Amino acid sequence: MAENGARRIRLGMVGGGTGAFIGAVHRIAARIDGDYELVAGALSSNPETAMESGKNLRLAEDRIYTSYEDMAAKESARPDGIEAVAIVTPNHVHFGPAKTFLEAGIHVICDKPVTSTLEDARALAEVQPKNGAKFLLTHNYTGFPLVRQARELVASGALGKLRVVQVEYPQEWLTEATDPDNKQAAWRTDPKRSGAGGAIGDIGTHAYNLARFVTGLTTEAVSADLQSFVPGRELDDNVHILLRFEGGARGMLWASQVAVGNENGLQLRVYGDKGGLEWRQDNPNYMWFTEFGKPKQLLTRGGSISAPPAASMNVRIPAGHPEGYLEAFATLYSQFAQVIRGEGDDVAPLLPSLADGIEGLEFIMAAVASSKADGKWTRLSDV
Repeated sequence: MAENGARRIRLGMVGGGTGAFIGAVHRIAARIDGDYELVAGALSSNPETAMESGKNLRLAEDRIYTSYEDMAAKESARPDGIEAVAIVTPNHVHFGPAKTFLEAGIHVICDKPVTSTLEDARALAEVQPKNGAKFLLTHNYTGFPLVRQARELVASGALGKLRVVQVEYPQEWLTEATDPDNKQAAWRTDPKRSGAGGAIGDIGTHAYNLARFVTGLTTEAVSADLQSFVPGRELDDNVHILLRFEGGARGMLWASQVAVGNENGLQLRVYGDKGGLEWRQDNPNYMWFTEFGKPKQLLTRGGSISAPPAASMNVRIPAGHPEGYLEAFATLYSQFAQVIRGEGDDVAPLLPSLADGIEGLEFIMAAVASSKADGKWTRLSDV
């Protein structure tokens, strides 16, 4: 991290202007470990909002842009130009900026899902980045220390042969019809901006990525039931999906934005023939691990039970002091900084990639196709 003497990486941002939720999250995450300095931005497609937002962030006026194309061209030509860019726009404005900046030799940090369509995701994989520019997809839940410890437990064989994976992500915030003035809700329920999936694309892909990251299992096929419970809503707001994994394990995924009483209830349970584990995002510093025939063990972030390197390398404060969502996000930023500096060989395999983004879109499209076919088992390889 920069606090250990490493130089700060010059960062730009596309999207994330005034009133945007996720842009502020990315900026906080980039600052936590001191690895980045935000120096440029195309913060809105509205020129007035772009200029106002840039001034509020104290960017130099000549580095406040009204289009990402202009930003990429001018920053790549500057000797002090940005080295990385964070793309925090609605889904349909991921592909263009990602392609443009990669081709300009600028590293890309992109919010999920990687694009709004599978075709665009696959096209992005064909881009030849200039000067070896790298790509990070911010599936931030993979940055929690105990999620990484869960991954290490599975990989070590502590759970034995995996049998059952259950993951869920319930929320309530879209229980009623969308308020047109709520920008966050408006674009997420609009297929032109969000893509083919509603809840499945917004939070279902997070749940799916978490399950895949921890278990390492490869998905063969899905059987899905996608519903739009709110009258007039064009995209799903509740999804139930059965998963078949290679090797015989089975899974269940539930994601909902109409589950009254739930704020952000992401949780994962994994069971093998030797043991099981349970983790919740709203209490992320604790995880239950049970070996068959033995009492449950409560594992804590930075606790007395020694954690593997992947889980301990990003523990910032002593056990008992909670770390959460922002710190997990910051871990991805900090470790991507190591990759950019050429020092991240040990962390690169832990960071969500473009390939993960493509699989996330394959998962969405397979689930949509399955639901339209009344839950027919649909292989990810067939979409």
